[in-house]
Amino acid sequence: MKVKIQIMRVQIQFNQVVRFLKKETKFSRAVFVLILPFILLCSCEPKQPEEDLPIFNVLVLNEGLMNANNGSITAYYTGTNTGIGDIFSHVNKQQLGDVANDILIYGSKVYVVVNVSSQICVMDLKSGVLIKQIPVAASGVGSQPRQIVSHNGKVYVCCFDGSVLKIDTTSLLIEATTKAGRNPDGICVANNKLYVSNSGGLDYPNYDNTISVFDLNSFTEIKKIEVKMNPTLMKTDKKGNVYVVSNGNYNDVSPCLQRINTITDKVEKVFDIGISVFDIYNDYLYFYTHDYVSGSTSYQILDLLQDSIINNNFISDDDLPKTPNGINVNPRTGDVYIFDALDYVSTGDVYCFDKDGKKRLKFEAGIIPKKAVFK
Repeated sequence: MKVKIQIMRVQIQFNQVVRFLKKETKFSRAVFVLILPFILLCSCEPKQPEEDLPIFNVLVLNEGLMNANNGSITAYYTGTNTGIGDIFSHVNKQQLGDVANDILIYGSKVYVVVNVSSQICVMDLKSGVLIKQIPVAASGVGSQPRQIVSHNGKVYVCCFDGSVLKIDTTSLLIEATTKAGRNPDGICVANNKLYVSNSGGLDYPNYDNTISVFDLNSFTEIKKIEVKMNPTLMKTDKKGNVYVVSNGNYNDVSPCLQRINTITDKVEKVFDIGISVFDIYNDYLYFYTHDYVSGSTSYQILDLLQDSIINNNFISDDDLPKTPNGINVNPRTGDVYIFDALDYVSTGDVYCFDKDGKKRLKFEAGIIPKKAVFK
């Protein structure tokens, strides 16, 4: 847009010079011919010097407070324990938006799902510069985007209004939309199919209990899989199985973990585990359960080959998050990142533990940190 405006300015000034030359003397014309290059040069806004950003290898997404427009992204470099509190506003001189809900690195870009603002912010991975804001609700669908996943040059976003969006990563345009069930709150790709969890989270106490399965070629729903009540977070393991957490009804129906065989599209295993959040690294599922009444948390590891818990408390360090709000494992190092929301109002903290459960580092993030992605 700035380039287009600048071209228009140059064209207007050039036309003014031409009109002047037509009606002035030969001497005036000669003078203007000499100074014309300087006029055109001065008409361009001075280019701001690009600031050298510090190296970073971890991006932490911070939700921010609803209706406060303070979602943010913390950039951190573990090599020197340095970072930027909010790289998005630091680079782009504007706010990210209202309630940042998910983040994805795909290719040379970073995609950020901003829930209340109903938009996808696309940044350049290297510089942090905003490439485009995609208003997903502009066409009447896509209100309250929730989660994002990538596959074969496309990114897919599920939205709380039931919409599922297909975005081309070259044009950054919404290529197609389709419909899932009530209030989708999880999304993943396996076996060339798209899986979307229908939580029904806005219809308490009448939650949904289905997973919509889409053929990626036609981008149409081909079936629904019945699961336990209130399915949300979903991830895929190395074998192509899908693991999904069902939260229950927060009363007499307890949360659990389920494994879906993506060849048969049936639930083949139910784990009677009260998982809050999880991540998968190699053949292990790292998770925690948090009791909001007592405030106690247990951090555990599930062996996906043996279907058994191999460690009931894998963190051996005494310094633990007070209010855990997410867990991610760095796929390159195996380090486990856990996010502490503290009081859900102040800036939170990020803990990093090694494979033996010892704390490697701890750093401050934004308000309600929830997820990390790694360069």
